[in-house]
Amino acid sequence: MLQSQSPKHISGASTLTSRASLRAHICAGHLAHVMAAHSPLSAILAEEAGFDGIWASGFELSALYGLPDVSLVSMTRHLDMVRSMAEQSSLPIIADIDTGFGNAINVIYAIEQYERAGAAAVVIEDKAFPKVTSLLADGRQELIRTEEFAGKIRAAVATRADADFLVIARTEALIAGLGEAEALKRARAYEEAGADMILIHSKRKTPDEVESFVRAWRGEVPIVIVPTAYPEMNESRIRALGKIAMVIYGNHAIRAAVTAMKDVFARIRADGGIHRIDPEIVPVEEIFRLQKMDAVKANEDRFLW
Repeated sequence: MLQSQSPKHISGASTLTSRASLRAHICAGHLAHVMAAHSPLSAILAEEAGFDGIWASGFELSALYGLPDVSLVSMTRHLDMVRSMAEQSSLPIIADIDTGFGNAINVIYAIEQYERAGAAAVVIEDKAFPKVTSLLADGRQELIRTEEFAGKIRAAVATRADADFLVIARTEALIAGLGEAEALKRARAYEEAGADMILIHSKRKTPDEVESFVRAWRGEVPIVIVPTAYPEMNESRIRALGKIAMVIYGNHAIRAAVTAMKDVFARIRADGGIHRIDPEIVPVEEIFRLQKMDAVKANEDRFLW
């Protein structure tokens, strides 16, 4: 069972680290709303919007580099993004580390690095390396043996230095078409291996498959969902199930960015200039605010001769 490692109550979360705050938030029975990000700027915007955490998305970072989400982005690149976001946001960061970059030995190294970089949690999935993104139609979705993945989870739990650092096990059994019974069996094994939470993923267009899994779940650790494929799974529907502690909005930052840029770029070309679109986008002063240029100016006034 996921238990709080801090004696402080959730109301004192502002005095806790982001890791302890996230664990306490979940243990207090609150639903954590986590927004995907692919850059420090998108992390800042997620925090200003009032989300409870940031999903350091491998999919979004792959898209940012114009690469397919098939394990091409290195751990170093992803780790740099996590570290940069942690420097700009106080929100807990849940790092999407895909398959853990290899076997249990690789996982040990990854946990050490992500904990030092400032992540509050990692999500590791039971796919074979290299993975193929989950929602791709007819994509190769190959899982490793349950016992091998449980070893990765045990390695992660044994390696963490901070007991508040969450290890979240993600099973792709539904994505791979292996059915609910296999998903439940794997989830139970990962809980026994020490996972703090179980992430269940589905590419069905309705929530039925995930809702059925959650109702059948008899484990003690809470569930995480990523309702990208079934967007009608809103907060009231999630709360009605009673076992879900975290909802991750997994790729909406990059999709929103692409939507906005495509629209603005097309209108500039169609209009023959920026004269019509300029009043409709944020002024440059808003970018200055996000960059904290006021602090730069204050320091210039104070220290530069």
